[in-house]
Amino acid sequence: MKKIFDLRHIKGDLFGGITAGIVALPLALAFGVQSGMGAIAGLYGAMILGMFAAVFGGTATQVSGPTGPMTVITAMVVASAIEASGSLQAGMGIIIASFLLAGGFQIIFGIVKIGKYIKYIPYPVLSGFMTGIGVIIILYQVYPFMGHSSAKSTVDIFLNIGKPLSALDWSAFGLGGITVAIIYLFPKITKAVPSALVALVVATLAAFFMKLDVPLIGDIPSGIPELKIGEILTIDPGMIWTIIKFAMMLAALGAIDSLLTSVIADNITKTKHNSNRELIGQGIGNMVAALIGGLPGAGATMRTVVNVNAGGKTRLSGLIHGLLLAAILLGLGNYTSYIPLSVLAGILITVGIGIIDYKGLSHLGRVPRTDAVIMIIVLLITVFGNLLNAVGMGIVLACVLFMKQSSDLAEIGTSLKALAGFKDEQPWDDEGSVYKEFKGKIYIKHLYGPLFFGFASRFQEMIKELDDDVRVLIIRMDKVPHIDQSGVYAMEEAVTDLQNKDVVVLLAGLKPQPLDMLKSIDIIPALIPEMHLFMTFEDCELWLKQNLIQENGGFDRIVKELHEVKKAKVAYRM
Repeated sequence: MKKIFDLRHIKGDLFGGITAGIVALPLALAFGVQSGMGAIAGLYGAMILGMFAAVFGGTATQVSGPTGPMTVITAMVVASAIEASGSLQAGMGIIIASFLLAGGFQIIFGIVKIGKYIKYIPYPVLSGFMTGIGVIIILYQVYPFMGHSSAKSTVDIFLNIGKPLSALDWSAFGLGGITVAIIYLFPKITKAVPSALVALVVATLAAFFMKLDVPLIGDIPSGIPELKIGEILTIDPGMIWTIIKFAMMLAALGAIDSLLTSVIADNITKTKHNSNRELIGQGIGNMVAALIGGLPGAGATMRTVVNVNAGGKTRLSGLIHGLLLAAILLGLGNYTSYIPLSVLAGILITVGIGIIDYKGLSHLGRVPRTDAVIMIIVLLITVFGNLLNAVGMGIVLACVLFMKQSSDLAEIGTSLKALAGFKDEQPWDDEGSVYKEFKGKIYIKHLYGPLFFGFASRFQEMIKELDDDVRVLIIRMDKVPHIDQSGVYAMEEAVTDLQNKDVVVLLAGLKPQPLDMLKSIDIIPALIPEMHLFMTFEDCELWLKQNLIQENGGFDRIVKELHEVKKAKVAYRM
């Protein structure tokens, strides 16, 4: 196991962990209430998972805890347990067993090295799923925002919306509105203090001193939590299959959620996480949290980004985040009972709004129709049906439609061997003098076949493997007949990373469909200017000969010219 901390980064880890813990506090309370298990369960989950996943996980800077997507499924588990047993207390065995088994499944995922396959989930599936999760979180907080208990399903929320509207609690509604306003407006004043925490404190103090009669969290236990393992002994054997089903849903979603956050952490810190170790760490954390009745969770994107930006570098930052929550629980637990539920609803509504994939939604009319259809179907099934079925249906549809597209391409003469993606980087026959003259500074990447969801992550990885000396990357797309939404976004991210390193990207041999896709998403010309597109490699080579003559400034001039073009576009849009 790698060491938990490095004395060189102790100051950054301290600030990163404390900041992440402060951000996590209101979210942990809110997720606990939304789950149906109470605010204390959210604190327990954030505290325990945060510490154990940090120590045993595979991403040094990741901060883990209850998240929006995981809490949605957790609420389903709790509701089913109450329905089957009659009360929360009677159903705790089902709940604890589901959480415990979910962590066990995640450990198995890591041991059998399933982590590397998560990245092959198509973008439209993830987009539709995450947007659906965001919508669910918002819908379930509409009633508490108005001072009422939430309905049991999204369908019931729509069918019974008249009841809370006709008996609107204006005090609760006002506190929720203040909470949302502070969360969005306070960062314009300063970002030194998390706006969610400011909103929580201000709105709670307002309710307390104005003696507003609104629903509150109520008393939560303080002190060292008790073990809940004995609850499992009360389980009805007829619930075993239900427990396995819910555990698998939690484990799968937690794996996806965590590894996506790990990728984001990698992009910020320029490091490389260990996906399988991350799953084992998450599994251990979720199992230990389950033993004391804590919510299951995953790597939390916002808390991880906050940690890194505040200076977190090693596992110690995540450990400090968990220890801070433990200290708050032991010292300030009694004060949380005064927090209005509508304030937590306001916090969660902003969380739901943040989860929605606006980028994917805005491009619905410009991506291939199959991608748009998959995203909408997954979104609808997520909101009104079963979350695991939504992901499964999306992946099946994506695979079937891709096979159909591949078949169509084969019929018009494209060999199915093209699905191999990259091949040897041996020069093609038409790659001549410029490539040889500037070898080491100019690199040519050959693409073969459709750039689709199954190859998108590999594309990004291979682009990142370029030598630091490369100044110009030529991507030859002569043999790429089709590119889907996942492929477009993979190219966008890769080109952005390269341009940030002052590498100029040239595209040669673009076919009509990839060209139309890149233009529709505005990668061309917003990211790659049209002067860097070439119908043939000969045109590209001629442009390089003219622009790399030392009298013209060589590589430095074309890099400067790229920056000037991008600045002009930004200025024009403003």
